Amino acid sequence: MTTQQSPVPHGSPFDTGGERAPLYTPEFAADPHRAYREMRRKYGSLVPVDLAPDTPATLVIGYRAAVRILHDPEHFPRDPRIWQKDVPPDCPVLPMMDWRPSVLHSNGAVHARYREAVNAAIEAVDLHALHTTVAEIAIPLINAFCTTGSADLISQYALPLAFTAINAVLGCPPEIGGRTALGLAAMLDTVNAAKGNELVHEALTELIALKKAEPGDDITTRLLQHPVGLDDLEVLEHVMLLYGAGIEPAQNLIANTLLLMLTDERVADNMLGGSLSTRDALDRVLFTDPPLANYCITYPRQPILIDEMWLPPHQPVLISMAACNNDPEIVGEHTGNRSHLAWSAGPHACTANSMAYLIAQDAIDQLLDAIPELGLATPAAALTWRPGPFHRALTALPVTFPKSPPWSI
Repeated sequence: MTTQQSPVPHGSPFDTGGERAPLYTPEFAADPHRAYREMRRKYGSLVPVDLAPDTPATLVIGYRAAVRILHDPEHFPRDPRIWQKDVPPDCPVLPMMDWRPSVLHSNGAVHARYREAVNAAIEAVDLHALHTTVAEIAIPLINAFCTTGSADLISQYALPLAFTAINAVLGCPPEIGGRTALGLAAMLDTVNAAKGNELVHEALTELIALKKAEPGDDITTRLLQHPVGLDDLEVLEHVMLLYGAGIEPAQNLIANTLLLMLTDERVADNMLGGSLSTRDALDRVLFTDPPLANYCITYPRQPILIDEMWLPPHQPVLISMAACNNDPEIVGEHTGNRSHLAWSAGPHACTANSMAYLIAQDAIDQLLDAIPELGLATPAAALTWRPGPFHRALTALPVTFPKSPPWSI
C-alpha cells in the first residue's frame, strides 16, 4: 500500500524509516498495555502502527491529543474515501474502515441527519422493559450450566446474552441475527473480513424486507419510518453499526468486567463490602480494558500539527481508548469517574451507552446473584486474547463454581 507523506519538512509518525508497531499480532493481543508503555517511551503521544501487514496508520495514545481530535471534526473528518483509493481490496481491515453511508463516516449536515434518526430510534427503547428482557434472557442461560459446576462465560453466557438482547431491541429474528453476528466477528478479527461483510449485508437486507412487511416496536422499524427518510442502504448500515456495538463490544465488556472481579482482590473485597458497585466495576474496565480498544478513526483534511508532530493528510488516525485512558498524565481514581473515552467523545460520541450499561450491568448482576461463588478454572495468565487491532476480546472465560439448582423465571 502506498502512503502519502506530509509535504511539510517536520517530523511525522509516517517518517519512521519503515519501523511501525503491529497491532494485529497475537503478541500485541496478549499484552497490549506493555506495548502501549513501550510506544509511549519510544514515540510519545502519536505512534506509527500497522493495522495489518503494509497498512500504516497513526495511533493516538495521549489523552489530551485524543480529546482535541475527537472534538474537531472539521480538521479530522471521518470520511475514508481518499485513503481507501490506494488500499488493496483484500486488505483485512478494509471492511472495518471503508466508507459507508452512516453516522460513523459522515460530518456536518449529513451527520446531523443520520444522528437525528439514530438518536430517536435508540431513545425510544423502553429501558425498564429492557431490564426485564435481560433477566428473561439471562436466567435460562444460567440454568443451562448452573447444575454442572463449570462454564465458559463467553460462549455460554456473555455472547448469547448480548446477541439475544440486541436482537430484541432491533426486532431481528435469531436466524438473521446469527448470520449477522458471524459476519461481524469475522470483520473484527480481520479474518475472512470481506466474506463477513457480505454475510452481514445479506442477512440485514432480509431484516429490512421483513420490517417493511411486518413493522414492529423496534429500532429497525423506527429507522425505516423516521421523517428524515433514510433509504434501505442507510438503514442497513445503521442497523449493522448497532449490531457491531451491541454484540462484540457488549460481550467483551461483560467478560472483561467479570475477569476483573475474579482476579482483582481489591475490587472483589470492595464489592462485597458495598463500597464498589457493578457499575463502578464496569467503569473501571472501560478505563483499563475497554472492549473496543483502538478505533474512532479519522482522516485529516490537510497536514496538521499535533504534539509537535505533523499528521499527513488523508491517512488514518486511530484513537487508542485503552492507552489514552491510562495516559500517565491524566490517570487518577477510577471509582465514580466516567471521563474515559470508551464511548468516544465529541459529536461522534456513542448515544447507546445507557442501553449498553444496562445490558452489561444486568447480565453481571443476574449471574452473580445466581452463582456468587465463581472462580477461574485456569490461571488468569493462561487466558488467551483474540488478535485484531481494534478489540480487546478474550477467546474464553472458563469458570468453576458449586453446583446449584436452576432458578425459576
